[in-house]
Amino acid sequence: MAAASKKKKKKEKIEKRPFSKEEAIRYLKRYWQLYLLLLLPMVYFLIFKYVPMVYIQIAFKKYSLVQNVWKMPWADNHGFQYFIQAFHDRDFWFALRNTVVLNLLDLIIGFPIPIFFAIMLNELRLPRFKKVVQTIAYMPHFLSWVIVASIALQLFTPSTGLVNVLIQKMGGQSIPFLNDPKHWVFTYILVGIWQSFGWNSIIYLAAIAGINNELYEAAEVDGAGRWAKIWHITLPGIRSTIVVLLIMNLGNIIGSSFDRPFAFQNNTVMSWANVLSTYVYTNGIKGLKFSLTTAIGLFQSVVGVIFLLISNRVARKFGERGIW
Repeated sequence: MAAASKKKKKKEKIEKRPFSKEEAIRYLKRYWQLYLLLLLPMVYFLIFKYVPMVYIQIAFKKYSLVQNVWKMPWADNHGFQYFIQAFHDRDFWFALRNTVVLNLLDLIIGFPIPIFFAIMLNELRLPRFKKVVQTIAYMPHFLSWVIVASIALQLFTPSTGLVNVLIQKMGGQSIPFLNDPKHWVFTYILVGIWQSFGWNSIIYLAAIAGINNELYEAAEVDGAGRWAKIWHITLPGIRSTIVVLLIMNLGNIIGSSFDRPFAFQNNTVMSWANVLSTYVYTNGIKGLKFSLTTAIGLFQSVVGVIFLLISNRVARKFGERGIW
């Protein structure tokens, strides 16, 4: 036993030993095609993701269209003028609240639905019916939010919307889905789930496809039914995928896309429809306050990274691999 354990430790040391220069050259000569394929995405990220980071300093400087970013004067309060300006603006705090609340509702209500949908699809035994359901579920993802908002307008308008017309014909009162803030939030979340759940389920379907079929066969021999196999095999098999996607969603908790809230907002629901992305557009970009908008964007990124690190640390504490 002692000899076997020594042999195992020696093998682990050999495996962990770094490559020598000659070994590294031989390795690159053998697998150079893979690194060549990796070159294009690396160039893309370098040009479009890392080089623009130079302009982050606009958040700390007084922006000028005619000056180079390196020559712009520093903002007041040791460069934090625009952060202080944003934090003293009541509309900014309302936009931050709306962003967090809407994203949390999206996460709590919308995150489990693709998981349930993927499991349901996996349990279907008719291949043609399964393909039809998948196609119908994926289609809304390819519609722009302008089109989705137009469909919602035709369905949920208080007086002429199809849903309200049916409610009134059945003797009920029309519901202000898009004109009352509380109803608007409910409609916004449900329409967002409808648009994205089919596409988001693809990752879970891929994870389910990677589960060993012998586990299901063994469970069936032991007398396990469908629910037992889902609970004891399918869900544990995709748990790591669920955790990774949950961490990524938590990292985006104060980030928000622009087109979805902008397409759905109107003057009667601005108390909840104005999120950080639309606040940046209306108060910063339209007003040519580029330093202010950059400061808010940097604030969102920093907070997002903090949430990402915390959620990843918590996942690792509970025995999951996390993102890294």
